[in-house]
Amino acid sequence: MGNVLSVVSNAVESQRNVNAKIVLLPGDGIGPEVTEEGRKILVEVAEKFGHKFEFESHPIGGNAIDDFGDPLPEATLNACRNADGILLGAVGGPKWDDPTAKTRPEAGLLKIRKELGLFANLRPITTHEFLLDSSPLRREIVEGTDIFFVRELTGGIYFGDSNLEQNADGSETATSTMVYSTHEIERVVRVAAKAAQGRSGHLTSVDKANVLEASRLWRKVAERVVREEFPDLKYDVVLVDAMAMHLISRPSTFDVVVTGNMFGDILTDEGSMLPGSMGLLPSASLGSDGPGLYEPIHGSAPDIAGLGIANPLATILAAAMLLRHSLNLDDEAKAIEAAVDAVLSAGHRTKDLAKDGEVSLGTIEMGQKVIEALNS
Repeated sequence: MGNVLSVVSNAVESQRNVNAKIVLLPGDGIGPEVTEEGRKILVEVAEKFGHKFEFESHPIGGNAIDDFGDPLPEATLNACRNADGILLGAVGGPKWDDPTAKTRPEAGLLKIRKELGLFANLRPITTHEFLLDSSPLRREIVEGTDIFFVRELTGGIYFGDSNLEQNADGSETATSTMVYSTHEIERVVRVAAKAAQGRSGHLTSVDKANVLEASRLWRKVAERVVREEFPDLKYDVVLVDAMAMHLISRPSTFDVVVTGNMFGDILTDEGSMLPGSMGLLPSASLGSDGPGLYEPIHGSAPDIAGLGIANPLATILAAAMLLRHSLNLDDEAKAIEAAVDAVLSAGHRTKDLAKDGEVSLGTIEMGQKVIEALNS
């Protein structure tokens, strides 16, 4: 099961003959294309290492709205509750972007996180030596970057009260409330602090305590938790606007970063460009117990959906995170990660990574290269 305690395991001993139910949520846009490559990798791992994985596919997002009028149908949610791990593609697209719509695809994501108690979102941002020149930043800035973001996922402004009021003069007033409790802050800071203990021992908390009351509570609680429970850590605090600057000026100076829901959403998308493409970065959403949810951090990319050129590597790496955090199969996860590294080091590129004039591989071709590397 996707337990946050597995975050700090440096060397989880792989189990043998694991039987697991994995729910696939392909979603919208390129989601089905990249999810299929993730499924193929998991099938290959099961065969190679002697496991048995059972797969179920269920709708979520825009396609679920079209077919069921609900971005997270009850049948999908029930299947996820009974799964050992969940692999998600992406949701959304122009078809469902009407701001006056009764519901939108993203509501399905928010609901599944809340219903499954997935409060800790893990987003590793690591640069690859052989892709440093693909980054929009200079090599000397991004080289050595290895940031482990821990984003609080079920609180904050995305889950606070929202309201739209009509004013007497015909104008409108909108309100969105950022809400955090002591408990919500404590539990996510503990996850981040334990992760930092298993890495370099450096934890950074990001907030906006100079302006927001919710951030002032965040800072107070985070500092207390670290001081009382993790005194061995090097701990610092950075304002979110400063962090946005530091990510593009000195990203390699950070290790584990913990922050709230909205700040984490924005900062990790900014940080995702450091390695050169969002198509390389996976994420995991975990709770205290129950299944974890694993997905690439990129969106549904409707402009390239169906063209067969989407980069599947982030989803493949998300499958590796599923093996590690939900099934305790660390050796198998490392095998996938090594295969991805081998493919990239050999010079294989999808269109988002290829330089001008370079030959690029399609989605299926890149997935096949990873399978070949896994079995080599």
